[in-house]
Amino acid sequence: MSQPVDSAVSAVRTYIERHRAAFLDDLAEWLRIPSVSAQPEHATDVRRSADWLAAKLGGTGFPTTEVWQTPGAPAVFAEWPSADPEAPTVLVYGHHDVQPAAREDGWHSEPFEPVVRENRLYARGAADDKGQVFFHTLGVRAHLAVTGRTSPAVHLKLLVEGEEESGSPHFRALVEEHADRLAADAVIVSDTGMWSEDTPTVCTGMRGLAECEIRLYGPDQDIHSGSFGGAVPNPATAAARLVAALHDEHGRVAIPGFYDGIVELTDRERALFAQLPFDEEQWLRTARSYATHGEAGYTTLERIWARPTAEVNGIGGGYQGAGSKTIIPSSALVKLSFRLVAGQDPDHVEKAVRAWAEAQVPAGIRCEITFGAATRPCLTPLDHPALQSVVRAMGRAFGTPVRFTREGGSGPAADLQDVLGAPVLFLGISVPSDGWHAPNEKVELDLLLKGVETTAYLWGDLAEHWRHAP
Repeated sequence: MSQPVDSAVSAVRTYIERHRAAFLDDLAEWLRIPSVSAQPEHATDVRRSADWLAAKLGGTGFPTTEVWQTPGAPAVFAEWPSADPEAPTVLVYGHHDVQPAAREDGWHSEPFEPVVRENRLYARGAADDKGQVFFHTLGVRAHLAVTGRTSPAVHLKLLVEGEEESGSPHFRALVEEHADRLAADAVIVSDTGMWSEDTPTVCTGMRGLAECEIRLYGPDQDIHSGSFGGAVPNPATAAARLVAALHDEHGRVAIPGFYDGIVELTDRERALFAQLPFDEEQWLRTARSYATHGEAGYTTLERIWARPTAEVNGIGGGYQGAGSKTIIPSSALVKLSFRLVAGQDPDHVEKAVRAWAEAQVPAGIRCEITFGAATRPCLTPLDHPALQSVVRAMGRAFGTPVRFTREGGSGPAADLQDVLGAPVLFLGISVPSDGWHAPNEKVELDLLLKGVETTAYLWGDLAEHWRHAP
């Protein structure tokens, strides 16, 4: 027997259904703008996308909408204060730029001409991230209509950047510049997804990232291996030994100090991960791999979500052509990346990696280490009141228990947590089959409207429970 639906849920769903067609028409109009930030020829389109969104947010009811310039592509800021001065402030993050797309890539239809097939909306940006940004517009209107409010129950802000698909090169500086305007009690990131259509989930954290390039120099030029081999140090051999020393026999990173400060998984978190319907064989097929591997004592999900890693992204040196060339090469190269988890400090990790690498290099080999910009990890405790509000709102919309995940990758959300000092929460309705960055990207329309419904409940729940939080 189905459970009765309370009157507020019925009212929200009725409102959404009444405005569904206009909402999808507006979204399709936005999706037609090819806001590809990585391609200079689309710079005007990215600006047009920002202007379109700012105007639409103004039409939604946001009294403040602004386009913020950066040295690259523009971002959009919007703000709608609550009538309650004691209400919490929530900042929603997303992005309006998209990945490149062309019909010849394998699309079944034009990527920037949205089409609905089998209750799915196909277009570049449908899921990543325009659809998930745009559901907030109808969600806040449903929230107001059903509660009778003239302003949201929270002080609501939006920040929608235009360079996420290009690595967010100017995002942190933008956040630092406007930190006062962006100040919030919590950040909601709507650039994420769920486990599956049948298993709604909330992500509680993302890993950080540090990357480096290690160049090893030996002789001033390539030299004859017969005349000098075995008598001078070989930088390619040094590179191989360095890589071999990166992990111990249990798959742990062997760099001294690498695990300093790490926030360990709790028994509760491990139990919650274990509740997910994870098919390891299917996961291996997706990975195009034939076996799992990694740090001993942890499951596959624990390894990719909650444990730090060190990976060799590239290694080379010496002769690479056909046949043989009997030399000792003058140089070699190793590229490494480190995924970091809560409690790890990228600056500390960089110092640890430098000290470790230099200790591995034999006399006669010169070592140069270059680090790129790092991304910090972020993690929200399971008992945080804002996280619990997201879980309740999503559970109410989906009518089923909400599970918990983390994200193995890294992103600009950590900059918001780091600069603003606010917890980062994730609210997304995309599923793995949506094909982010791939041909025929789509969003499931039923799930998109569940995102609308979730936000219609979320603002009132946050205002109520934040006020009573210890």
